[in-house]
Amino acid sequence: MTARKLILTADECTWPQNYKDPVLFLGEGCKLYSRKEVWQQLDAEVAPYHWDDRQKFFKDYLYLENLYEKILLDLSNKLNHIHSVDYSIRYWRILIGPWLILFISTLFDRWFMLKQTIDKKDITECNIIERDPMSVVPNDMSHFLNIYVDDDWNEAIYGQLLEMYWNDMVKIKKIKKLSINNTHKDNKNPGVKPAFKIYNKKCWISLFNKLLPKDDSYFFISTSLSLKIDFKLQIKLGQFPKLWQRLPAPLIKLDIEQRQWRLDDKSKDTSFEDVARRFIPYHVPTVYLEGFKELEKATIHSGWPKRPKAIFTSNAFYSNDVFKKWAAEKTETGTTLVIGQHGGHYGMTPFNFEEVHQIDIADKYLSWGWSDNLRPKILPVGNLKSHNRKVRCDLNGTALMVELCMSRYSFHIYAHPQARQYLDYLDDQKKFLEILPHKLRKQVLLRLYPSDYGLDQKNRWKDKMPEVQIDPGNQSILNLIKKSRLYISTYNATTYLESLYWNVPTLIFWNPKHWELKENAKPYFELLKSVGIFHDTPEGAAQQMINVWDDIDLWWNSKEVQNARLKFCKQYSRDNNRLVSHLEKILMG
Repeated sequence: MTARKLILTADECTWPQNYKDPVLFLGEGCKLYSRKEVWQQLDAEVAPYHWDDRQKFFKDYLYLENLYEKILLDLSNKLNHIHSVDYSIRYWRILIGPWLILFISTLFDRWFMLKQTIDKKDITECNIIERDPMSVVPNDMSHFLNIYVDDDWNEAIYGQLLEMYWNDMVKIKKIKKLSINNTHKDNKNPGVKPAFKIYNKKCWISLFNKLLPKDDSYFFISTSLSLKIDFKLQIKLGQFPKLWQRLPAPLIKLDIEQRQWRLDDKSKDTSFEDVARRFIPYHVPTVYLEGFKELEKATIHSGWPKRPKAIFTSNAFYSNDVFKKWAAEKTETGTTLVIGQHGGHYGMTPFNFEEVHQIDIADKYLSWGWSDNLRPKILPVGNLKSHNRKVRCDLNGTALMVELCMSRYSFHIYAHPQARQYLDYLDDQKKFLEILPHKLRKQVLLRLYPSDYGLDQKNRWKDKMPEVQIDPGNQSILNLIKKSRLYISTYNATTYLESLYWNVPTLIFWNPKHWELKENAKPYFELLKSVGIFHDTPEGAAQQMINVWDDIDLWWNSKEVQNARLKFCKQYSRDNNRLVSHLEKILMG
């Protein structure tokens, strides 16, 4: 076995200066496509990825879900003590739950990759960046979502783990970096709206709400409903409609003195649980610790109702800490929290923490059609996002193929590709297009994912298939569908549920090994497969496109296809023509 130096991330300042030294990349994410002329010259290997074993992935998911519940209870008690409050575990689940499970699962992946690699490989040394370990502590959940997919945050976590657990096995060399970027930015939005437009919008919303009575009983924010339906529902509930905006969390300065505590475990566990309990006090976002009182002030000054009868949202429960703090307080006094399904993947996959979390914190959960006898709080109401939106495609248009992009590091733990498995996903996309005749391939518009995560999507495709048209992700999928005769979905998320709802000719394909389905969901996809809509290989999807391209209307409007579409939509993307009345009854009940 060749002795090698370990490379943790794509940050080349940590790579060995002597390019002749044998190296081991901890993952494929270290190898940026834009820098291939550098890493292709190295004597390099890549560490095997532990979650390529999908059975292990599912087993670890169950372990992490159980560990999350255990630590959530202890962390809730600790924060109650620190802040001299006595909130319920549900309160803390609403506020800190999304960060806690994401941090625990992310830390587990980084820890296990180091453990597996150092145990099985001959690692001589590793360079890490010399830094203040507190420099990567997030301000709030939104901030965390932006930094934990970047090289800098991951390098810091790897470095801390190495120093704490493997400094006697690996020679660690610290290097200085001139600047470390840990700014609070929105990694999900490739463009920035002009400041005056944002300010103008906020001013109008604030003025609009101040002109109206403040004793409204129902609070709506980010419901996924169209504005027309949102207002119609509020009127039916007996209140003048209001527009509420999300509020940013206060910026809080870190105080190391407030982090001198540990989540002790009486069982004296020496496995990963011990790692998590050591790391959490030094990584919990500042708004939950040093800034808890400031966060409370932000809710008081929000202008939001003090005694809402019900709170309805489909999105604000995850990353908006001001809303989460406010909603958690209101549920403590009996306010009903109603959460609507905000996208795809829900109800059809065997493991998805976000789904579990949303249902756990809600009093009522509104699905797009599916239900679960073991979870009676799930109420099937129909597709909230697409309701009352009419879409027509262009029978003479292009084929719109919508792409996914994801972090080079594992992030959300649910049934989808993780880390290096994104390269397998890309290979399937390439296979699909290669099978198409050149003339038909030129009819495809490839819509890239708006966030790139350092994967260089555009240049990858330009190098592989320059003849394919590319949309960088600036235009909405809805507008592009209107110009297309065929929609091609390549991953299990929201968009194909919308296209099927709108009765837009749709092809779906993905790798079932990376997009696992529940047993009770499989018959619905088999139904789509029987009529040529769903395919579990890129080859099958490409052949179907070749077969139907010249007369898509004939295929799509056939009795068999339409019956299959309607049956599938009834389960996962239902059209409810009495949606407003249905929601009114649920909210008033």
